Amino acid sequence: MAESNFVDYVKIKCRSGKGGKGSMHLRHVKYNPNGGPDGGDGGRGGHVYLRGNHNYWTLLHLKYQRHVFAEHGGNGGRDKCHGTDGKDMYIDVPCGTVVYDAETGKYVCDVTHDGQVVMLLRGGRGGLGNFQFRTATNQAPRYAQPGEPMQEMTVILELKLLADVGLVGFPNAGKSTLVSALSNAKPKIANYPFTTMEPSLGIVGYRDNKSFVMADIPGIIEGASEGRGLGLRFLRHIERNSLLLYMVPGDTENIAHEYGVLLNELRQFNPELLKKHRILAVTKCDLLDEELMTMLGHELEEELVKMQEADGDDLPPTRVVFISAVTGYGLDQLKDVLWEELNSESNKLQDITSEDTLVHRDKDLLHLQSEMSDEGEDVVILDEDEIEDLDDVEYIDDIDDFVGG
Repeated sequence: MAESNFVDYVKIKCRSGKGGKGSMHLRHVKYNPNGGPDGGDGGRGGHVYLRGNHNYWTLLHLKYQRHVFAEHGGNGGRDKCHGTDGKDMYIDVPCGTVVYDAETGKYVCDVTHDGQVVMLLRGGRGGLGNFQFRTATNQAPRYAQPGEPMQEMTVILELKLLADVGLVGFPNAGKSTLVSALSNAKPKIANYPFTTMEPSLGIVGYRDNKSFVMADIPGIIEGASEGRGLGLRFLRHIERNSLLLYMVPGDTENIAHEYGVLLNELRQFNPELLKKHRILAVTKCDLLDEELMTMLGHELEEELVKMQEADGDDLPPTRVVFISAVTGYGLDQLKDVLWEELNSESNKLQDITSEDTLVHRDKDLLHLQSEMSDEGEDVVILDEDEIEDLDDVEYIDDIDDFVGG
């Protein structure tokens, strides 16, 4: 089987550079035998940054890059020569990448837009040379500071596609057909389950040159939370969607039951997903007549209201739309309903990764709950034009705490 070009999970060991040593040097030349201390400061170690880049759609370029190490700072020299600063390392990632600490599972940061720069690890500051310690009573200090140590972290990068509408349904529900009918995306379409093996995005055009983004993910089946089928691996790509479109074929024996199964699988993956606004699209309606669709519509609306009351949902009632992506039936109505829901006051974009409770999947797709890392406050988010002024940023520790020798 050919290897997929879509990679949404990588683990990388990152290390910043350590600061260079300050120089302990006493100037002594024939024309100035008592020149005094002239040891220069050490250079700072290189920082490690994450940088959003809209030219990347997956993490494929990082799949085999297991280590990202910044350069160490150079040592100070005589004549007050300053050590060279270590070269910074930039990790370009697609927009929508979430970073976790691989050892603790704690959330670290998000990279959500193009050009966003996040300092992941700070390079160590260089030590001060003995020239900095000269005083009237200590005119020939014979000590200098070592550089600050480097920082290390193994991080997990997870890509979560940024889209307005996420499609949820069983295999062969017509998700790929709908995306191809509403946008220029060309996902694989065939009459057998699991034709979609990786997520895809489509831009749906609307009236007055407006548009919204729709995300198609591989179908899930009952028991996916227990590892059946493709499991729940790809559901992370709809965590940031502001609206979920559930799709159930019209020839299903019990549409409400199938819809309930989908809700339950999402609940097992992340209960926060059930707080998003929902629309139920009954697909393949070219197989139904108008009278049957009218009857099904009334029955579904009543059953969905009962389901929401039983679950204690305070969301607006789930709207039902009958469509056929093959014939185009109901597609204009669907776009109207999607646009109306996307722009409703009660439908606010949720950023699940910034909440106190997070859902994190590790390499084996296990689920663990964790609170936001206390270290998250130390993450520095910068614009590209601010990077040159990093030396003016106040550091956590006072450099005078270093032990000289």
